[in-house]
Amino acid sequence: MNQSNQKRYEIRQLRPEEGEQAIRIEHTCFPPNEACRAERILERIRKAPELFLAAVDSETGKCAGMINGIATNEKVFRDEFFTDITLHNPEGEQVIILSVAVLPEHRHQGLAGRMMAEYVKWAKAHGRKELLLTCLKEKVTLYRGMGYEDLGMANSEWGGEEWHEMRYCIKG
Repeated sequence: MNQSNQKRYEIRQLRPEEGEQAIRIEHTCFPPNEACRAERILERIRKAPELFLAAVDSETGKCAGMINGIATNEKVFRDEFFTDITLHNPEGEQVIILSVAVLPEHRHQGLAGRMMAEYVKWAKAHGRKELLLTCLKEKVTLYRGMGYEDLGMANSEWGGEEWHEMRYCIKG
């Protein structure tokens, strides 16, 4: 990301009043079979706000991208993390990343990588041990480039797709 783009986007925790923007990002960036329902996104914002990170465009004041997840002590990804906020354990050592999304007009500027790097910093500062996520085959190389290990096919049928489970171990 070049210097002007570094200054253009502020990476910070999503604010509760930005919930509708988070829903728009999710529904713009994911097909209907993969996108999380609006009420579940709002529920995550209420129950796990610290696990929502936003990239805010300083020119518009609007969210250009986001990452969100829940914390757990479970070691394996499962689809229920998408739908059951009661699985969130605020003290959990693992963070399950449920969504990484950048609006189309803000892509190809390194924003997703910058958000992911900030998410790792946050997780490390809060004592988390690892991050888990699932991605489609065509995104495996992208996440490997960010330091994630491909654990193979995930135990997930979310959206009727085949997913790879990826893990990032946080170094002390």
